[in-house]
Amino acid sequence: MRSSLILSRRDLDFLLHEWLDVEGLVKRPRYAEHSRETFDAVLDLAEQIATDHFAPHNRKADENEPRMVDGRAVLIPEVKQALDVFVEAGLMAGEFDEEYGGMQLPHVVGQAVFAWFKAANVGTSAYPFLTMSNARLLLAHGSREQIDTYVRPEIEGRWFGTMALSEPQAGSSLADITTKAVPQDDGTYRLTGNKMWISGGDHELTENIVHLVLAKIPGGPPGVKGISLFVVPKFLVNEDGTLGERNDVVLAGLNHKMGYRGTTNTLLNFGEGVHTPGGRPGAVGHLVGEPHRGLTYMFHMMNEARIGVGMGATVLGYTGYLHALEYARTRTQGRPAGANDPASPAVPIIEHPDVRRMLLAAKSYAEGGLALGLYCARLVDEEQTAETEEERARAHLLLDTLTPIAKAWPSQWGPVADDLAIQVHGGYGYTRDYPVEQFYRDNRLNPIHEGTNGIQALDLLGRKVVAQDGAGLRLLGETISATTARAAGTQWAGFAADLDAAVARMGEVTATLWGTGDPDLALANASVYLEATGHLVVGWLWLEQALACEGSTDAFHEGKRAAARYFWRWELPRTRAQFDLLESLDRTVLDTDEAWL
Repeated sequence: MRSSLILSRRDLDFLLHEWLDVEGLVKRPRYAEHSRETFDAVLDLAEQIATDHFAPHNRKADENEPRMVDGRAVLIPEVKQALDVFVEAGLMAGEFDEEYGGMQLPHVVGQAVFAWFKAANVGTSAYPFLTMSNARLLLAHGSREQIDTYVRPEIEGRWFGTMALSEPQAGSSLADITTKAVPQDDGTYRLTGNKMWISGGDHELTENIVHLVLAKIPGGPPGVKGISLFVVPKFLVNEDGTLGERNDVVLAGLNHKMGYRGTTNTLLNFGEGVHTPGGRPGAVGHLVGEPHRGLTYMFHMMNEARIGVGMGATVLGYTGYLHALEYARTRTQGRPAGANDPASPAVPIIEHPDVRRMLLAAKSYAEGGLALGLYCARLVDEEQTAETEEERARAHLLLDTLTPIAKAWPSQWGPVADDLAIQVHGGYGYTRDYPVEQFYRDNRLNPIHEGTNGIQALDLLGRKVVAQDGAGLRLLGETISATTARAAGTQWAGFAADLDAAVARMGEVTATLWGTGDPDLALANASVYLEATGHLVVGWLWLEQALACEGSTDAFHEGKRAAARYFWRWELPRTRAQFDLLESLDRTVLDTDEAWL
């Protein structure tokens, strides 16, 4: 049977079962109805649906972008057909409580399941991805009425959801949003304003769309402290759950990106008067939680989305790597360097050392990123279901520290894996005859999605590593050191020693940057800090994988060891120069006048 070019099921099994011991979670009450057999069955189902229903229209959706016709977003029919199969299989409900029709899958299994769909067709998979995140936010912060009204139809797949944060004039600077929410006598709010870059913001894939919208209530505090969160449905909902009149949410335009072309990306107008529910102006919205706490609530969805974006970047790099690997094994060109007979047959290009270098690099980025994403998903399970409060708090702190890395590192190196996949294909790589050019275009969006990599860098250096007097950074260092201690006396002792040295440098550099008392100087170096720390973290996870391979000598485990060795010898050394640069407190960027650029 031919191996999948979407993802490696063998690698998922290794990460879930040989490394992360996901089966051990079934001892906890929440997952007691599960077993390895049920986890594997859901993964089998995901691979089948992704292969048969998502992957086949990936290119067609890319070539036939959503169109705006008479104020409606029109998509190719295969998108809805695939999503209907996804919903009917119960996969929308996978991780949710049985109370809502869910399977109560562990989050780490749910992430592995959904990885198949992101790798097969990232454009179509965006609709359920956003919907599940939307539903989880409402479950955490919404009222019982909001849960019954909006979450249940989302989990059933009858309605989809979005998050509407950005505005044309504000971008990522949410303090500058101007969308206004005016309270009404009946307890609702009327919203007016414009939202930009809203993925899945309009379509006819489902009966209704549940928008989660950030807006400001007049008279509230300035800046981000005055932001509130509202549920704004496309169609109003009657008391009996049926759909009522159209809300004043209007599709004003579609944005056309270089990738993710199968996902509608929209400009939405709220309260433009095109529709006037009840004869009054403004889009009807319902406050989620307390006033002025909207950004706190939205970050519940944003942090989940950031890890999800990292997973998406990883698996797009992964599928690019798998396609390049197959091409390299079948494409014949050239002869070995020592071949003296020009009439000898050409060899598969995988026999050329530089091609193997590119494949090994792409493998280390793809499989390292997948380990990072699934490790963070496992931390979510620990945060929610670990036996003691101490264990849950530890998982929360470590996850909080790793989240900007889990988003940004794969978003930087996943596209590099796809770039290498194009290079392996040679001249064919940048043509549309092969899919790797689309993987690269799709993946290039991820360094911007859900907070740019620069924003993640500011979050890591400016918040996460200094919060609670550096508790998160210390915990990360202690966790890495626990792994390196296990490597003592093994063939990986040198790798462990290099990681220990890098952990020490990370702590010293962090202290040096913040010891200046100049936050501008510290944060001007944030992106390099994020890159170095990210490579250190992925290096640690490669050591973890190498140790999990001990005692096994088949080709799969030997491949893991080769990738771990590559990351140790070729990639981890990057951090030395980066930490040197950071420790020098270089002011070049900070002191460059804008007129000189």
